[in-house]
Amino acid sequence: MHVLAAPDKFKGSLTAREVAERIAVGIAAETPQVPVVLAPVADGGDGTVDAALAAGFERVRVRAEGPTGEPVETAFAVRDGVAVVEMADVSGLRRLPEGRLAALQASSYGTGEVIRAALEHGCQTMVLGIGGSASTDGGAGMVQALGGRLLDSAGDELHRGGGALAGLARVDLTGLDPRLGTTRLIVASDVDNPLTGPRGAAAVYGPQKGASPEEVEFLDAALSRWARLVAAALHSGESVNESVHRPPGTGAAGGVGFAALAVLGAELQPGIDLILNLLGFHEKLSGARLVITGEGSLDEQTLSGKAPVGVAAAAAAAGVPVVVVCGRSLLTVERLRSAGIQQAYALTDIEPDVQRCLTEAGPLLEQRVRALARDWLLRPREEIA
Repeated sequence: MHVLAAPDKFKGSLTAREVAERIAVGIAAETPQVPVVLAPVADGGDGTVDAALAAGFERVRVRAEGPTGEPVETAFAVRDGVAVVEMADVSGLRRLPEGRLAALQASSYGTGEVIRAALEHGCQTMVLGIGGSASTDGGAGMVQALGGRLLDSAGDELHRGGGALAGLARVDLTGLDPRLGTTRLIVASDVDNPLTGPRGAAAVYGPQKGASPEEVEFLDAALSRWARLVAAALHSGESVNESVHRPPGTGAAGGVGFAALAVLGAELQPGIDLILNLLGFHEKLSGARLVITGEGSLDEQTLSGKAPVGVAAAAAAAGVPVVVVCGRSLLTVERLRSAGIQQAYALTDIEPDVQRCLTEAGPLLEQRVRALARDWLLRPREEIA
């Protein structure tokens, strides 16, 4: 019976694959007779393409436009006609030059370019992970990259970014790539925010992307304008505005969820569940005696659909115990166990200096995994309980 190593990344220090590899090293040091199966995971944000590659997908490189217009080298993953596209790697916060936030100017255009490249590759199904976006443009840039036209009152093409939508006069979708009509697009997201309003894309996530209170109000009005004009372009008027503009999930990724549903005909699915199915997690779970998952910071956000909780739920359904490794844990034992996680092994348990935990994450993680192996693979189960 094997151990299944299914962690997410330790943001700022280790990729999910690197975490999984360090888990394998730590297990081998204490219990070399126990095989370890690596299954790094992601929840639709940073690292989603890497997780697909680790599961046997192939990388297809793409040169596309970053969130503020600079060219970036990115990629999608493909296998058997299924493409995995990661918004964070082309239009994400980490792609902003020198980390400078650009709440009004950042665009999802590059994400549309990667989708178009996947269409050209012949993919019939696309999974779009939209966590970690830098933009609040309602997916307008993505639509432009796929052939939609956004025009101002003079009939000129609108500039990129959510701020520019305040000057939008007409949306023309007649040039939208026809291959979208025969392609299944699935958006991996756990966000349930509507596009606009007090829980909308601008109000909730705009400040994280650099928007001041005044800019949040401006962006919210611009997104409302975008939604109305999309509805007009689709010849459905207010019915589209009501049915797609307001439901949960349309505010995901600065409103990319809205454009994906309303314009591209996408469907929304919970991020971690979708990615686990895509990566063949359940097959790897079969026969496991223990699952080790993890992420950099284990906190209340973890409990809202993040990878470790999704992994724990899948393992619990199969009757396999779950423990977690992390940089730090801010959750009580009771909160962990309510999420199906039996125990947490944090780097800060042995190294209180957070900076050292970041710079020396690999060796520290191996130490924690060795302790984990002694507890869970060498001691009788009744002692652990």
